[in-house]
Amino acid sequence: MSTTDLIAANAANGSVTGQNDLRSALKFITCGSVDDGKSTLIGRLLVDSRAVLQDHLAGVQRGGETDLALLTDGLSAEREQGITIDVAYRYFATERRKFIIGDAPGHEQYTRNMVTAASSADAAVVLVDATKLDWNNPSLELLSQTRRHSLLVNLLRVPSIVFTVNKLDAVADPTVAFENISAALTAFAKAAKIPVKAIVPISALIGYNVVDAKPGWCGYNGLSLLQLLEKLPATPAETLEAFSLPVQWVEKFSSSSDTSQGRRVFWGRVATGGVQPGQTVTILPSGQTAVVAQVLDHTRQPKSISAGHSAGIVLDREVDVSRGDWLLAAKTFEPIRELSVTIAWMDDEPLIAGRVYWALHGHRWVKAKVKRIVHKLDVNTLAEEDASELPPNAIGHIELTVQEPLPTLPYVRSRVLGSLVLVDTASHKTSGAALVL
Repeated sequence: MSTTDLIAANAANGSVTGQNDLRSALKFITCGSVDDGKSTLIGRLLVDSRAVLQDHLAGVQRGGETDLALLTDGLSAEREQGITIDVAYRYFATERRKFIIGDAPGHEQYTRNMVTAASSADAAVVLVDATKLDWNNPSLELLSQTRRHSLLVNLLRVPSIVFTVNKLDAVADPTVAFENISAALTAFAKAAKIPVKAIVPISALIGYNVVDAKPGWCGYNGLSLLQLLEKLPATPAETLEAFSLPVQWVEKFSSSSDTSQGRRVFWGRVATGGVQPGQTVTILPSGQTAVVAQVLDHTRQPKSISAGHSAGIVLDREVDVSRGDWLLAAKTFEPIRELSVTIAWMDDEPLIAGRVYWALHGHRWVKAKVKRIVHKLDVNTLAEEDASELPPNAIGHIELTVQEPLPTLPYVRSRVLGSLVLVDTASHKTSGAALVL
């Protein structure tokens, strides 16, 4: 299937949205292998969309030429080594849309940074460097890090994934290169069951098909990358699930007794469903129930609140609720201790069965023991292999036992309820991102 066909099919299925879905800012990340041109691409987007001030642009001149990568690589170590280490966010807007861009590092050792950025993204732009591949070979192999990042953004349920083939201006026959690389990406995405919005040929350095389309270049007559991003949907709120809210802050003595009626206010962001006065909720882990007396928005005005928005909840009676507790719709969740999860392992030490970690679920910390490693995913062949441990940057399927029951949903239904972060109990390093199956 050609790129134009991909775009047309996605549009027909409602994947490319209408005007009603463009009111929210689109948060997207760039990812892929190291030195594929991610920072340069973002610099090109900012410059060609006129989102960079002249004095800022003058500050990234090197040898009389503009180094676009320096617009996002702000750390001194990044500038010295010429690599991206941490995620850098930039903001810009066009006449049609506002954007928040995350420039994710491509090095394997910084995979945890990329996973953090992808976990809250609406879209992912996966770059592929044409010059690193055997582009003249119709059966070419993609780089392992390209495959790993593509699998990760798909596992993390990033709604829209776009492949961009970069540096085609630097190969002898860009049309053949794009055709062969596009075929390899399409075959990989099909085998990995990754839904792809489009595959776009670009030159981040020159600007081809980044902001303005270059019809016919590489045999491509579709939208430019920015034109495509302007049409992608923001992540919809999880309003169809039952109500859940992880308590982030307890306001013990409200200064506005007229709204809280002198009772404590439990603040947090509604993860799923919605909440309104009169609703019965269960507090986890205590198991107590209460009725919602009032719901306050971020300005302390009484209002029903739906998923994705912050809320302050006042209950009809005083109950023991602390940071990390969950407020849940009564009789809808069955908290469990045995979890089957997909794990993206990010620690320098391998994951082995029997180890105990801290697990963060919502705002609650519990101990979690690795019960069993079910398999490891080979990112090159996509085969599930038996494994006794998971090395750094591996993706696998494991079973966890947590210290106390947690209200979970499969990650495909809820990003908040279906995810946990594993942290090493000794070093306090983020060790893995777990997605509930």
